[in-house]
Amino acid sequence: MAEKKSLKFGVIGAGKIGTFHTRTLAGMQGVTLVGVSDPDFLRAQKLAWQYNATPYSKMEELVGQVDAVIVAAPTPLHHKIGMYCLEHGVHTLVEKPIAVTLEEAKDLINAAKKHDRILQVGHVERFNPAVVAAVSHIKNPKFITMNRLGPYDARMSHIGVVLDLMIHDLDLLLTLVDSEIVSVEAMGLSVFSKHEDIATVRVRFANGALADLTASRASFERARFMHIFQQNAYISVDFMNARVKLYKKEKPEITSMQDLTVEYLPVKKQMPITAEILHFIDCIQTHKTPAPSGEKGSKALELALKITESITRYDIPKTGHVHTPKPLQMVHDAATAAQIIFSETLGQFKQDK
Repeated sequence: MAEKKSLKFGVIGAGKIGTFHTRTLAGMQGVTLVGVSDPDFLRAQKLAWQYNATPYSKMEELVGQVDAVIVAAPTPLHHKIGMYCLEHGVHTLVEKPIAVTLEEAKDLINAAKKHDRILQVGHVERFNPAVVAAVSHIKNPKFITMNRLGPYDARMSHIGVVLDLMIHDLDLLLTLVDSEIVSVEAMGLSVFSKHEDIATVRVRFANGALADLTASRASFERARFMHIFQQNAYISVDFMNARVKLYKKEKPEITSMQDLTVEYLPVKKQMPITAEILHFIDCIQTHKTPAPSGEKGSKALELALKITESITRYDIPKTGHVHTPKPLQMVHDAATAAQIIFSETLGQFKQDK
């Protein structure tokens, strides 16, 4: 059997996420890290030299030397960079969200098909070992709650919390529930940026499943939880600590806790970003469809955009003045509005703990 050749990789974007990808690629077997590109050459140089790679200020100079790239540039640049890479015959893993608009996402998908290249979207939570361990136990969920809370990161101020954080959970939700969405109810609040920094969403599916999602980048501490309720079982997933707890009904009628089995599922420890890149490499070498593909990434983006469009509960621009729809005219003070949202988020977080 012929030995698989080493793949030449490049990273476009030398920021926080690009650093994670560069460090991971540098330690992988079967991979040659060629270089790192960033318009800020000093930043590219610092990162590239740390991992024995070549720095570039222009991504065009890097693309011509590699088999595959990871696009870790700001979201508004995903389309331009992704199209250039695909059109030049380079397999592309683009960080989430796939693009800013559905039209841009469609362009990337079509370019990947036209040039027969792999296009994978960087929804890294799919590769969280806790999610991997839980998936085989999730069967026809009826109610799902997801909470993703963390401190503000000015690096992502160009997009709202839905596209920044919640999109991870939207991708998982669309993977776990095999049914059409029938309604979306959303509300959000701008706290630190010109976009929503807190959002809570309720999604209803045609099969009767219901999901409540909360995302915040205005919280003091980080928390990442998912809770799944289904027939005869409840599954609790802790993303951050990679733990999965399963509560399962063992008798037709529950008379005490003795009629339930409670166990921590075995979780195979592995860095999600490592698993994600290994999956990308495998898809390149075996011509498999990646998870998520451009099409799946586009579905998550479509839902995220629908949610951001429907967030109308509060509109607080940088002036601090509150503009609200008629049913909420009584909430006329920014501090009051913020307190309401913070209380709701904290209350839900306490319940899930």
